[in-house]
Amino acid sequence: MPRAAGTLGFALWSLITGLLALMPVGASATTLHFGAQGDTARPLSIYGVLDPPQMRPLLEDFHRRNPDIAIDYHNLETLALHTRVLQERDAPQADVIMSPAMPWQYQLANEGLSAGVDSVAAEAWPSWARWRHELFGVTFEPIVMVYRRDLAERMAPPQSHADLLARLNDHSDTLHGRVVTYDPRLSGAGYTYAIEDARISARYWDLVEALGRSDAALETTTQAMLEGLSDGRYWIGYNLIGSYVQNYVATHPELVMVVPQDYALVLQRLVMMMRNAPHPDTAARFIDYLLSSAAQTLLATRTTLGAVHPRVDGEGTAQALRARLGDAIRPVEIGPGLLATLDTLKRQTLLEQWQQAFENRATFSDGPLGDPAPLPAPLPASPQEPSNP
Repeated sequence: MPRAAGTLGFALWSLITGLLALMPVGASATTLHFGAQGDTARPLSIYGVLDPPQMRPLLEDFHRRNPDIAIDYHNLETLALHTRVLQERDAPQADVIMSPAMPWQYQLANEGLSAGVDSVAAEAWPSWARWRHELFGVTFEPIVMVYRRDLAERMAPPQSHADLLARLNDHSDTLHGRVVTYDPRLSGAGYTYAIEDARISARYWDLVEALGRSDAALETTTQAMLEGLSDGRYWIGYNLIGSYVQNYVATHPELVMVVPQDYALVLQRLVMMMRNAPHPDTAARFIDYLLSSAAQTLLATRTTLGAVHPRVDGEGTAQALRARLGDAIRPVEIGPGLLATLDTLKRQTLLEQWQQAFENRATFSDGPLGDPAPLPAPLPASPQEPSNP
């Protein structure tokens, strides 16, 4: 039974796991191997939702420090990872799992599938970035806005949620069809950010109504939004995943990334050791490494994922973002509140409010205008991005 009370009951949990069991597990997109093979090697198996260019620096450095450990890293999409974990819950094949699907990761830990890490690093990890000693947030990825650089010829580019609402109200004709965001019905990421925005901002539903009036475009991935912005179909993008955006805008100078100044949601990739992990010693050593200043410095300097460690500073760290925006930084809290993201009634209520804001859009309905499309099955509250965004 769950170790924390939540709105997700046993019947719904059984339904979700049953639906996932019907899905093909599929092969991992990529498997990386490091370390000597043979009888003397100490195995470590990792399931992760992190592409090789971002994961490789960490694995190479960990292998250099631990040449006796043979690492198998399986890069999976979010659904494939969770399907495997659920199917292997009584006999796990992975020692460590790492995913940005924060509600689902918390749910797995809350169901008793995680094991504690007893170490100095785990004890010292910031309380806002962990749950007990079992679930650790190791990255710091803001949710951002993006605009085309030539937008400044028409209006002042938005620097905050309040600015975006003002532009939609003051330039509704100019921005008609030119703003893009996630479709919360079809994107777990979009739905998660919608719940968090509604919790934080008293004017969130004003913004949603303004998006509806402006005929905002709805996409299912950050990549699709970035491509539309780059080719000029869209002028402003709202609630994109910053780590993906940062890579993209580096090679697309026509686009500008903005971390909203009034408040910025921050997601984290959560890592945990599996209960009954086949190789708990190497699993604990790897998690300890991820919590070290060495690994966190690599995250800050050789990836776009951001570092959490309080003693790692400079660009690409939580420290730097907090210094610039202060209390406006709002990491998604790791705790029982994440389970509400998976609650069917809460989801239906939120999507019905979105439906009302977009009720004049044929693209938001499968039937006549104003006739809501049936709610799809619950989605993972995580980015549904291509393997290599």
